[in-house]
Parts: sequence; structure tokens; C-alpha cells
Amino acid sequence: MVTLALPVHMRDVSIRKRGKTLLGPVNLTLGPTGFTIVLGPNGAGKTTLLKALHGLERLSQGTVDWSGPDDVARTKQAYVFQNPVMLRRSVRANLAYPLKILGAPQADIDAAVSLWAGRIGLADALDRSATRLSGGEKQKLALARALIRAPEILFLDEPCSNLDGRSVKEIEALLLTAHKAGTRLVMATHDLGQARRLATDVLFLFKGAIHEAAAAPMAFDVPRTTEFASFLNGDILE
Repeated sequence: MVTLALPVHMRDVSIRKRGKTLLGPVNLTLGPTGFTIVLGPNGAGKTTLLKALHGLERLSQGTVDWSGPDDVARTKQAYVFQNPVMLRRSVRANLAYPLKILGAPQADIDAAVSLWAGRIGLADALDRSATRLSGGEKQKLALARALIRAPEILFLDEPCSNLDGRSVKEIEALLLTAHKAGTRLVMATHDLGQARRLATDVLFLFKGAIHEAAAAPMAFDVPRTTEFASFLNGDILE
């Protein structure tokens, strides 16, 4: 029997540091399908929310409950940071690393590495040091490294910030393909155009709280809160 990680439930989750509440209290359920875009001004708690779900933040209160055992759930999720983290190894070694951790057969690893290197346009760069890639190439490599083991859910924190239009287009194409293949995506972004292109649903955070959770495109067309309407209008929220 296959154990699934989703849905995942956040129940009364709060994160406080140095006397300041960064997030919460948050109650949220993420089902097994969808492309959730997390929006909000700087300091709203977007990154903290993603890290709390992925287990990278210590909770001050509440619980994050996966549908399967926590140790199994950890193997079924991945995280892509705003600034891609590269192993100081070759492109080939970066792509192979997650599969080696899982104990995959070498023949399967070699086939997957070849496939994903081709998908991200790095088939001719497999033996190049990953740290010498361009910013766009590094982010595509980080994304491929996350997707190569077909995670059930993938968290992404501003993966396209500071990238040129071509790189953004290529990354969005990879994300849409992953979504169609069944990976649950949860991504923070500041780019409203990107949000409109990708979202099946939207979470709007402000001052650490979820002010709006709605399906797209209705969320953009008919915002229910004055804060989200102001954010969409480009106003400065304080």
C-alpha cells in the first residue's frame, strides 16, 4: 500500500522570535492537488509559512500534521530556495544526489540524470561545476534536483526573483509540467503576473496571518478583503 503525505493540516500554528510574532495563528489545509501561490508584502510571513510546512521552522504553537508518518512525509516533499543552494560538485553529481540518498539503483540514477539534464538544457554541461553556472542555470538545476525524485509536494520560495525573462519562462514551463504530472506546488512570489499565470488558488498573507484564501482567477478578480484589494492595486501596506 502506498502511503501518501497529503493532505497536510496546519492547526493553530504560530511562530514567534525575540518577542515578535512572525506567523500565526494559522489554520490551513493543503489537499493533494493544486498550484497554490502565496502572496503578500515583504515581512508578511510567506517564507516562514513555507518553512513551517516543510519543517524548517520551530513552531511556537500548534501542529503540522501530514496524512502519513512524518518520516515518510519528509521523503515525499522538496523545497527550492530563492537563492539556489549548489553542492560544490558537478551538475551530474547535484542531480544524482537526491536519488543516491534514496538508494536508487545506479542505472536508474544515470537515466534520470540524463533525462533531467536534457529538460533543463544542461545536457552538455553535466561535468561542469554547478557553482560556475549562471543564475538561471543554477535555479533550473535546483528545480530539477527537487523534481527528479517526483515529490508529492514541492515548496518554492521566490524561485524566479532576479532572473531574466527567458529563464522565468523556462522555469514556469517546468513547474506547469510538474503540476500536470501530479506534484502539488506551493510557491511564494512577488510577481503578480506570474501568480495569475500559474495559480489554481491563492493565499494572501499580511502581518503573519492569512487574510484571504480563494480559487484563481476569482481571487484576483473579486478580492474579498480591503488589504488584498490594496495589494493587487499596488498600494503600500503597513
